[in-house]
Amino acid sequence: MTPEQTAGAVRASVSEIGTAFSESPRTLRRARLLGLSGWAFHVAGRAGALGDVRAETVAAALGFIAPEAVADGWDGALRVAGPADVAAHNLAECCRWGVENLGDFPRVSRLVELAGRVVEAADPAGMPLFAAWRAMPVPDDSPGARAAVLLLLLREHRAGAHLLAVRASGMTPLEAIIAGPEGEGGALAYGWSPPFPPAEPLIRRSLWADAVADGITSGAYAVLGIAERVELVGLLESTVARLRAVPAGDLDDPVGGRAEPGSRHADRSP
Repeated sequence: MTPEQTAGAVRASVSEIGTAFSESPRTLRRARLLGLSGWAFHVAGRAGALGDVRAETVAAALGFIAPEAVADGWDGALRVAGPADVAAHNLAECCRWGVENLGDFPRVSRLVELAGRVVEAADPAGMPLFAAWRAMPVPDDSPGARAAVLLLLLREHRAGAHLLAVRASGMTPLEAIIAGPEGEGGALAYGWSPPFPPAEPLIRRSLWADAVADGITSGAYAVLGIAERVELVGLLESTVARLRAVPAGDLDDPVGGRAEPGSRHADRSP
């Protein structure tokens, strides 16, 4: 398995695990306790690692969310708390989720070891969100928490690479969403408004962008040997299967406000 093949093989697993965290009712409950809508917590929780920047800067870094929707969430969060504080709460929730959902995974320590080496080797050039998150101190050093944070970082690394690849393909972020599996539904979830461009002329460029994103992220996976890359893919697939087998244990009512922006798209991305 080559590094490029590994980057493509882990994409879906990393995205699905990240979705399980971001859409957990207990994660959304943290937003309610902070006085934030689920949408504001999603935007500021993710982009707050950048610090006190303008909504336009956040929209540029996130890429795939409509600028008006970004401003809605970002400005709403700033009326309640500083962006770094919201990001810190999001990171704490990620650790909490990891302890509860990954902490008893039989090979979590091995997952931490392999994923940690990939994250450490990843080149952050052109990926401000990945760089900002990697620089944040992690409040919990237990294996489950570390695994969840490392998977968050792998998501951001892939998301940044895919945004670069989409722009290199000549597509706009909206066109990339339309060409993806969620199509117009994904565009609406990200806050874009119709009319939308037709998907068919964009599909070949979308596939090219996926391949380029695999190439951009492959350097990080090259730090692992062939057997280790195969092992990492297997560990992530086992983690996904484990999460699918266990019913969502958090039974709180979801937070009101703007719906989540289809976080399952965030690391395809979309």
